[in-house]
Amino acid sequence: MHKNKQVIGLFGFGVVGEGLYKVLDIAPSANACIKKIVVKNPDKVRNAPEDIISLNPHDILNDPEINLVVELISNADDAYAIVKKALSKGKSVVSGNKNMVAKHLPEFIELQKENKAALLYDASACGSIPVIRNLEEYYDNDLLKSVTGILNGSSNYILSQIFKENKSYSVALKEAQEMGFAEADPTFDVDGFDALFKLIIITMHGFGTYVNPNEVFHFGISKIHANDIKYAREKEKKIKLVAQVCKLNGDAITLFVLPKLVDKSEYIYNVEQEFNGVVIEGECYDKQFMFGKGAGAFPTGSSVLSDITARTNNYKYEYKKKNYFMSPVYTSEAEINIYLRYNNLVDFSYFDFSKISEKYSGESYNYVTGTIKISKLLEIKEIIPKLDVFIAVTSNQINFAECE
Repeated sequence: MHKNKQVIGLFGFGVVGEGLYKVLDIAPSANACIKKIVVKNPDKVRNAPEDIISLNPHDILNDPEINLVVELISNADDAYAIVKKALSKGKSVVSGNKNMVAKHLPEFIELQKENKAALLYDASACGSIPVIRNLEEYYDNDLLKSVTGILNGSSNYILSQIFKENKSYSVALKEAQEMGFAEADPTFDVDGFDALFKLIIITMHGFGTYVNPNEVFHFGISKIHANDIKYAREKEKKIKLVAQVCKLNGDAITLFVLPKLVDKSEYIYNVEQEFNGVVIEGECYDKQFMFGKGAGAFPTGSSVLSDITARTNNYKYEYKKKNYFMSPVYTSEAEINIYLRYNNLVDFSYFDFSKISEKYSGESYNYVTGTIKISKLLEIKEIIPKLDVFIAVTSNQINFAECE
């Protein structure tokens, strides 16, 4: 039995929270117990003793016996307030809220140091894949070249249904919602926000560099059209929503989230349904691939439980890349090769290509393939959602481009 018993205060008792409660109840080896559960809705029937249910956050935050706060609520602002207060009081925290972690990571790193507390969030990055801890422990050197992955199980499920089952986007989305993989408002998943926040976290642990999510270009799959699917099939490729961070010239990194035309030679080509897949590439170890479920209560719950067990052994992130190596700077002055489908020349005119490789004009749609700077896409990122366009990366090639 470990001496460092975790006495847990749990915020949120949805599907994941209830699952965690059940697991801890039947797994004494975890050496952890839930003392108090704080919820928002007093009227909901819950499968836990009434005496441990509370509506008051202070019942957890002001209890000296509770040494671990587990935060499993969806609202990022509420989660931020809870995590900040807990860390400030010296209580360690486990969280799965990637939105909240990605936006406040530098502050949380300082709070952990100042208050000798730990914040663990492996559950925030890739469901059941322990990518953060692997980047911290196994890849704790500066040989890392890139991390590329399918980080959102909901959008991957939708794309799998489109390409494997010949379903339309709207039908596949409805199915994903019915199965609990996508929310009633699917924007967070299908427009790339979820993958973006995960990529920000991965970048910090992989390269030691914090990049504000507002400075990173992302584009999702909600604008995908039958013509885009037809184009991909003609090229014998699938479309996947891919997040990537890549080192350039040794002292810079670039990152983005975009649909990608993936061919059969790539590891992520066969990552289907709600699964995630992450490819880690380094100077000496070439490519390594991690695969696992990325959506659903149990994959997330397993990561939360793993973080709780890690705290039993006093584990904390050391942020080794940030503290022990020269962190690369973020640049958007990198060129990528893209496919752009558009319906009218006005929409096309917003895109400042440095080179066009292929051009097609038809009655129902038009497309070009070519090279464009990420910075040029960032300049029009507020306009793009209003345009009738679809963008996808066409190759793995990323070139560093000097500023004009």
